Amino acid sequence: MSTPHALPSSLPPVAVASPCVRLCTLDEQDICVGCGRSLADITGWTKMADADKAACVTRARERLQAMGRPLPPYPPPPNLPRR
Repeated sequence: MSTPHALPSSLPPVAVASPCVRLCTLDEQDICVGCGRSLADITGWTKMADADKAACVTRARERLQAMGRPLPPYPPPPNLPRR
């Protein structure tokens, strides 16, 4: 009888990738029309904890939808190593 392979608990946590799509243009409210982040989000990104980055990406997607902008293709999640 086989059991499912569990991932080792020693794997490092996956960092949240920046949603930047290199279309850096701010609107009148200092929101980037490319990624949807605020200027404060952009300048504070490197100091944010991963949970804050994930919340920032969620807010950015919501802003883009509210602006009627297409959602950029965010980077895919990293591939786990093969066994």
